Amino acid sequence: MKNTLFAILSGIFLALAWPTYGFPLLLFFAFVPLLYAEFKWRNSKLKFRGWRIFGGAYLSFFIWNLITTYWIYFSTPFGGAFAVLVNSLLMTLVFMLYHKVAKRAGFGASATFLVSIWMVFEKLHLSWEFSWPWLNLGNAFSEFQNWVQWYEVTGTFGGTLWIWVSNLLIFRVLLLYREFKDHEIIYRGLVKLALLILLPIGVSYWVLSVYEEQGKSMEVVVLQPNINPYTEKYNTTDSRIGELLLDLAQENTDENTDLLVAPETVFADGTILPEFQQSEAAFFGRELINRYPNLNFLSGISFYERFNNPDKVRKQSNRLGPNDWYDDYNSAFFINQQDSADFYHKSKLVVGVENFPYQEYLRPILGDIMIDLGGTVAMKTTQEKRSVFELDAGEATAPIICYESIYGDYVTGYVKNGAGFLSIITNDAWWGDTQGHQQHLSYAKLRAIETRKDVVRSANTGISAFINQKGHVTQSLAYEKRGSLKAEIKSNSIETFYVRHGDYLPRIAQFLSLFIFLFAMVKYRRNRM
Repeated sequence: MKNTLFAILSGIFLALAWPTYGFPLLLFFAFVPLLYAEFKWRNSKLKFRGWRIFGGAYLSFFIWNLITTYWIYFSTPFGGAFAVLVNSLLMTLVFMLYHKVAKRAGFGASATFLVSIWMVFEKLHLSWEFSWPWLNLGNAFSEFQNWVQWYEVTGTFGGTLWIWVSNLLIFRVLLLYREFKDHEIIYRGLVKLALLILLPIGVSYWVLSVYEEQGKSMEVVVLQPNINPYTEKYNTTDSRIGELLLDLAQENTDENTDLLVAPETVFADGTILPEFQQSEAAFFGRELINRYPNLNFLSGISFYERFNNPDKVRKQSNRLGPNDWYDDYNSAFFINQQDSADFYHKSKLVVGVENFPYQEYLRPILGDIMIDLGGTVAMKTTQEKRSVFELDAGEATAPIICYESIYGDYVTGYVKNGAGFLSIITNDAWWGDTQGHQQHLSYAKLRAIETRKDVVRSANTGISAFINQKGHVTQSLAYEKRGSLKAEIKSNSIETFYVRHGDYLPRIAQFLSLFIFLFAMVKYRRNRM
């Protein structure tokens, strides 16, 4: 019973550390109770020890997932239950791999394996079709961004490494004291822990003090139309939306404004992609840039393209009938003073509502089930490369759509293609006034630090904001407020170490985890022979 309480305690610590309400200092020891419970169970003579460890770990991770991401339920009960139950299971399986290695190897090898395999798991969540990196550990410092200015070198995986090494240091001290009962062990451990926590924070504050924001100044306006996606968005014509955007633009847009940004799928009627130039979205986009001499316009839009040519069918195409398909896009469009139009199609998709994971295997079992978050639930069609939109003045921006802003390495692709600042367009209203939209904004601060780029964020119902290169929100418009914001931002050509090298830490971790796992298994078999 005591070990079960330890597992529960870890889940509570993890949840209480999470943004935007939590205090991340708890993360530096949050896993220790669970690690100690695993150690006690592993070295006991109880029956079904493996199942006890599995149950304790699942309970811990379930508590963490439930408290931090319960808000998915408000958009879809099935989706919320699936995310919490399955992600808790995946975390538990990772922990069970550590348990297998810990039984067969010493503390150093098993601890290194745990750090490595957890980073491999987080990297998997950034890349596979069931992608759900919301609870990747490095995200936890998004409200304490002054602690992690060094993310420009490591990305969020540096935070994951920092958290696990601290937990394992405390766990090691606990085991040594349990064995030798020497208070010097605790004193030395506390000194090491203080250095481990405080030195990176000190380095971060030093970076913060010497870093000077760089780039060419620009004036940007973001719009927040505040349209309810359940009752208004898909029942409002693009013509009415265009009139609303014109009215909102007048609040802050003038002859000095370089860019006007409207949120994700704000034009939601379903525009035929090849006929964009005749659409309401194009009409109102041109109307805006005709009113203001230096203006460029970036907005979200729903596109589709219907066809009967089997040669055009791709994995993400939706079938209507015999020789009848359509591609559905969640897109951004861009219009400048030259009256040209550029497009980008969202390519990191929300599981269920925009993407049917591994449909070639699961469709025969599940049929056409999709998680309904309101609006369309068709498979979205993506594009391979990151597009950037070039303004008339020569600066370029990244058209990041909603969920894509969670993916650090993915965002670096825009920067490598020339983006001087990041534009995030999103619709976070699906989850109501919960932690969902607050966490989503908070994570965007980490993208600013990783790339040293200003962030321009237009959210349908909020929170729209401007974020500087240090990850600080300089202006914001509250949730469920209609209006606009104007700010001077900077556009630069900086490529940080993280932009150049991406998620190199999990690449190293893949090698270490595989090597240690094979070493532990081979050594165990030899010892039994």
